[in-house]
Amino acid sequence: MSKTETTETGAAETGHTGDEAAAAQLSTAPAEERGDTAIGGPVLGVVGWIRWFWRQLTSMRVALILLFMLSLGAVPGSLIPQTSADELKVQTFKEAHETLTPIYEKLQFFDVYSSVWFSAIYILLFVSLIGCIVPRTWQFVGQLRSRPPGAPRRLDRLPAYTTWRTAAEPEQVREAALTLLKGRRFRAHPAGDAVAAEKGYLREAGNLAFHVALIVMLVAFAWGQLFKSEGGKLIVEGDGFSNTLTQYDDFKSGSQFGLDELEPFGFKLDSFHGTYEMSGPQRGTPRTFEANVTYRQGGTDKKKAVIRVNEPLKVGDSKVYLIAHGYAPVVTVKDGRGKTVYHGAVPLLPIDNNITSTGAIKVMDGYRDKNGKKEQLGFQAFFVPTFAGAGQGTMFSQFPALVSPAMALTAYHGSLGVDSGLPQNVYQLDKTKLVQFMDASGNKLAQRLVPGQTMTLPNGAGSITFEKDIKEWASFQISQQPGNGLALAGAIAAIAGLTGSLFIQRRRVWVRAVRGEDGVTVVEMAGLGRSESARLPEELGDLAVALTADAPPAPEAGPEAVTGADPEAETEADPEDVTEADPEDVPEPAEEPAEDPAPSGEADK
Repeated sequence: MSKTETTETGAAETGHTGDEAAAAQLSTAPAEERGDTAIGGPVLGVVGWIRWFWRQLTSMRVALILLFMLSLGAVPGSLIPQTSADELKVQTFKEAHETLTPIYEKLQFFDVYSSVWFSAIYILLFVSLIGCIVPRTWQFVGQLRSRPPGAPRRLDRLPAYTTWRTAAEPEQVREAALTLLKGRRFRAHPAGDAVAAEKGYLREAGNLAFHVALIVMLVAFAWGQLFKSEGGKLIVEGDGFSNTLTQYDDFKSGSQFGLDELEPFGFKLDSFHGTYEMSGPQRGTPRTFEANVTYRQGGTDKKKAVIRVNEPLKVGDSKVYLIAHGYAPVVTVKDGRGKTVYHGAVPLLPIDNNITSTGAIKVMDGYRDKNGKKEQLGFQAFFVPTFAGAGQGTMFSQFPALVSPAMALTAYHGSLGVDSGLPQNVYQLDKTKLVQFMDASGNKLAQRLVPGQTMTLPNGAGSITFEKDIKEWASFQISQQPGNGLALAGAIAAIAGLTGSLFIQRRRVWVRAVRGEDGVTVVEMAGLGRSESARLPEELGDLAVALTADAPPAPEAGPEAVTGADPEAETEADPEDVTEADPEDVPEPAEEPAEDPAPSGEADK
């Protein structure tokens, strides 16, 4: 339908005819002032709005916005403690930030990756990518099955162009061009008086591979979140671990993970070895952390292994990571009658880089005072592996290694509160029902000990000895992440696809050979790329030089027989004529002259 017919039809439908319709189209007044409701656009029904929403959702613009929102939404998850990772840190954060806590809880910042808003972004991005890939895949398959379009009528209007005259027959030139282009891995075929060729389909294939890889990564992330398991365990030298739920200090799993899926294995921490920089500006910096373990999977024989930072132990589908370490002083507690009621290594938690550590020693059962009364004992411990010395004004450690260890103890007696049924932090004392011991002078009892020394409790209440044996502990994370391999494959595929889509140029080349008015064959070569590239003229020139072996310039043409792109033609060319032409926009050669192609750009996505 012509523009005139369209105007007349539109005028008839809107009630305008002739000059009235033209005046209405030329008017710059708002549609409301003109009284023309149709000019404001058609009224969308339910189906129309659904189609509009789907087009918006599957557009490149919305996909990029959703991808940006997903990365932005992950920021709170990396800055704010997450319940799924460490409940203790979350609780500590809430206690330290009473004003922010209610706001963060409403925004689900403590559970970012399972929040409603993060899941909504994730699902919308997934749907957007699916809606983009499916139609583009079919379009790409159609392009692979179709032939390159025929040559435009005016090849000299294309951005890369060359021409020369030759004594060879037009049929021979076209046959040689077809052979040459196919030898350079172009898809080529004869099209009337020209040869049409195209190359660089891997660009679109890389683009599709990139989008598919994003979907694979999203699937891997969702799969990992649903079927993962992750737990932590602190183990003192000489102790062991069995991969059962009751053995974990803390354990988290996905909603679809079953406890029967825990890998059947166990290991024992034989020893821990750490070294540190002894001097210089980096004094105290860790150099090596190694946990020597003996492990066994199922009913297999025991095996030795060394777990290092970023070098986990792999047992089946599980990985055991070394994440922290510290010291566990060995203490012996005796009651008022001299009976040993507690003996063992007490893990203490580091509070600085030099492993100054704090913790609690709890004697819950078996203790009786000198009168035989049952009671519980508690000791607040402060341990330093390298003590600066008495009178130095600090109790903090000066070096992370065991150079001159010391431990300060504060003693309490009464009830530890462990019989209330409420959970307790094993590294802290609940002093609600505890009373601190007093020395003979009426002062609160507190004493600093070195290995081998004993603190005697007043009134015959017993004693506690800091043994010379100081053990080390290591904290491990045992995790099962079923989607990690799939995510890695998706990441590699995404990089490969993105590389192909950025560095491979899709281009078309046409070679036309016709007999001129003087009987001499005129050869024209032109190239068109989907994106601007300085290599296209170079490639076209290389093809032209190769083709002159079969179609040498005519002697009378002189040294300037083979020319580059016509500067005047490029200047006079319509900008629309130098963009890429889709197959349906470039007509095949016909008996009647065809109009110049109206190239179009790439699809939105």
